Amino acid sequence: MQHTRFMPSWPWLPGLLFSLCSTLAPAAVLELDPATEARPAIAWTTERLAAHPEAQEIQIPNDVSYRRPMQYRAVPLAVVLADLGLQRTDTLEAVALDGFVAQLPGALLLPTRAGAPRPWLAFEPPDAAWPALPGKTASAGPFYLVWPDARGIRSEQWPYALARLGSKASPGARWPQINVAASVPAGDPRRQGQAVFMAQCLVCHKINGGGESTLGPDLNQPMSPVAYFQPQALRRLIRNPAQVRTWPGQAMPGFAPDQISDTELDQLLAYLGHMAQDGARQGRLPAAR
Repeated sequence: MQHTRFMPSWPWLPGLLFSLCSTLAPAAVLELDPATEARPAIAWTTERLAAHPEAQEIQIPNDVSYRRPMQYRAVPLAVVLADLGLQRTDTLEAVALDGFVAQLPGALLLPTRAGAPRPWLAFEPPDAAWPALPGKTASAGPFYLVWPDARGIRSEQWPYALARLGSKASPGARWPQINVAASVPAGDPRRQGQAVFMAQCLVCHKINGGGESTLGPDLNQPMSPVAYFQPQALRRLIRNPAQVRTWPGQAMPGFAPDQISDTELDQLLAYLGHMAQDGARQGRLPAAR
């Protein structure tokens, strides 16, 4: 006699199986890389963050990445930084899934002044995905550093799609080749331009081989953009790259005056020009025009 498998007619079974699969889906993992071997590498998952007693819903009035108000489930970033042992003199290296690498000063993330902006780590629940970012197919998840109060916070200090956080020395200490010459006085536009570069440009570009990200080209090797762009064209490239040149896969965003002011743009170009001249003096780079 032929045997057939009994298949019950339970209309709720597919829904139950889908629910179980969703429940069993692996949680996203954020890796932590402490500065010393005394603190072993650890990780936070979305499940662990969701269960933390300080997890709560927060409102972001003007989300830089989504360009509109947003609401997230999040914990104070200080909760995670405690596991890293990050100090105010350290730098938090925030590495994203797409290769974006932000270098965030510990003093910015761990303020001592009452009322100063404080960062939060938002996490994307597996069962409540965030919307896709404007012009992209993916969301800002699974982990996103956000600022409910964004006074004085740069646009590139909102790293999203985070994969790893690490405690590092300052960029200038790690890569001395990105620093202006020691003879440049404090308050000089070239030195101030270096600060703009480290906050807004180092996330995607290296300079003289210094930096972690490889999303964009090195901005001084083998040649500085000040050597092959006319000054006004370079300004337009920074403000709106598509007005100067386009290509498939173009990823560089434009920087509006509220992200890099006209004064800061002058300082940034002064820094790039200084680095080009310094490289030429040392015989490493062609001289800028």
